[in-house]
Amino acid sequence: MRRPLVLSIIIPSHNEADHIDACLKSVLASTGPKVAQVIVAANGCEDDTVLRAQMYEGIAGSRGWHIDVLDMPAVGKIGALNQADHIAKFPMRLYLDADVTIDPDLLRQLCVVLDTKEPRYASGQMRLAPAQSWATRAYARIYAQVPFVTDGVPGAGLFAVNTAGRHNWVLFPKIISDDTYVRLSFSPDQRIAVDAGYDWPLVEGFPALVKVRRRQNAGVAEVAEKYPYLLENDDKHTLSFGEKLRMALSDPLGMLVYGAVAVIVKLTPQKDGSWGRGR
Repeated sequence: MRRPLVLSIIIPSHNEADHIDACLKSVLASTGPKVAQVIVAANGCEDDTVLRAQMYEGIAGSRGWHIDVLDMPAVGKIGALNQADHIAKFPMRLYLDADVTIDPDLLRQLCVVLDTKEPRYASGQMRLAPAQSWATRAYARIYAQVPFVTDGVPGAGLFAVNTAGRHNWVLFPKIISDDTYVRLSFSPDQRIAVDAGYDWPLVEGFPALVKVRRRQNAGVAEVAEKYPYLLENDDKHTLSFGEKLRMALSDPLGMLVYGAVAVIVKLTPQKDGSWGRGR
């Protein structure tokens, strides 16, 4: 008889009062697994993220789940991830951004594909959440077509690993892009996408897009510099001139915004590893 699947869900959070309710509601509405531990790792929060997360302890308990809310000083996202990993009860782990909402069947599907002795990394179908600003809407139309999103298993905002996969690293290193580091710790054939999806928001407004894109580029460059051996697991391709031309012809405004963000970031690279999403 197969043992029941169990999962620890780690949600690093920094001033997420506007998002944590929707995130936890979607997680607790999941069809499975039967047993799970949700860890909200609140890092240096100055709003009521902690109180809001604690309100869901009863709902979680009614379905046999447990919520741990860590109210920590400002230790940074990496510190929050490592603290949460330290108290995680189950070796199968899901790492989830606090501004993400998930489909009801996503967790069950992830647990099924991760139920193997071989190292596995898994995520769902990433959907860009509807944007409010015209700049973010234009940017999103092009971003949704880039190879990082359309090919492979990007795992932006949500990724899960099984027991063997979690052994691929010990602690999260102090770097900008923890998700890039983890994704590239697995070969392409070890990364699996399930059918269920999740909504991942882009930041709103042109200045915020520049700030976040700058940080993303700096994070990828840092991984390449500090862990060059991981690059052999990078299977994404860059857009060809023909692909860029096709996008520009079909969506001139979108390509203009996307290209402008890329050019500004290239001319003004990030010089430090500070954590921020630019909301």
